[in-house]
Amino acid sequence: MEGILKNLFLFLSKNKGMTKAAKKYGLRFGASRFVAGESLDMACEVIADLNRKGLAVTIDYLGEFIEDEQEARKMADECIEAIHMIGRNELDSQLSLKLTSMGLDVSERVVMNNMRRILDEAKAHRVFVTLDMEDFPRCQPTLDVFKNLKSEYDELGTVIQAYLYRTEKDIEELDAYHPNLRIVKGAYKEPREVAFPEKKDVDENFKKIIKKHMQNGNYTAVATHDDKIIDYTRDLVKEHGIPRDRFEFQMLYGIRNEKQLELAKEGYKVRVYVPYGTDWYGYFMRRLAERPANIAFVLKGLFKK
Repeated sequence: MEGILKNLFLFLSKNKGMTKAAKKYGLRFGASRFVAGESLDMACEVIADLNRKGLAVTIDYLGEFIEDEQEARKMADECIEAIHMIGRNELDSQLSLKLTSMGLDVSERVVMNNMRRILDEAKAHRVFVTLDMEDFPRCQPTLDVFKNLKSEYDELGTVIQAYLYRTEKDIEELDAYHPNLRIVKGAYKEPREVAFPEKKDVDENFKKIIKKHMQNGNYTAVATHDDKIIDYTRDLVKEHGIPRDRFEFQMLYGIRNEKQLELAKEGYKVRVYVPYGTDWYGYFMRRLAERPANIAFVLKGLFKK
């Protein structure tokens, strides 16, 4: 049953009709638990509150699979506003973005122009930017953009997904760029031709690439809510004497809040991924697909209404 629900929500995450309806009717059906709000001001309040609790943040203006140059430019403008907001309020926050929202599917010219505008502002305000990873067809294009821009901008990172077979080789090739990488399991539905179909194999690959990237001496963001992966990371850094300023844990806004605070109190750097905006539907569906507990939470909320 769990697998059926996961596949259903991943299928629904790409439904354009539902995406338009979600934009129209706003944050309902439990989505506000995982999304900080529809406006930048609302997100600012959430970030400030998390900072007061000792948690760092990376903010993401939701939107993906954009096929129009004008809309991509508007998305980039919003990212620049977010950078200005971080600087103006002296928040402990980075910026995350999806390259499809910057025009990756439109043209190389569009996505590179938008990214350079964003990164110029990020450099001026000392805000680190992470290129989120998307579905498999966009994996190589995302890494190509990262490599191209990394030669121009230091404060730039990207994401590697443990469920892909190619990931270990990607880690090896990216080492030349001394990258700051967020390592995740992966949240898209991919065919077994490109991704491990079994969770146990994904978990083993996750551990392998965490170790490889850390031992390469590069900054590592371990993005997980899994206690086994968290404990593995704690044991690994202790065993190899890896200093705490060379890695951090990352978790999603609204998921395992108590664990976030617990790790921060233990002295670990914890960064919360805080999404906001009206284009929340796809992100919300993938969160429901990831954990049955998320689905139960939403259903409980619906029956209460």
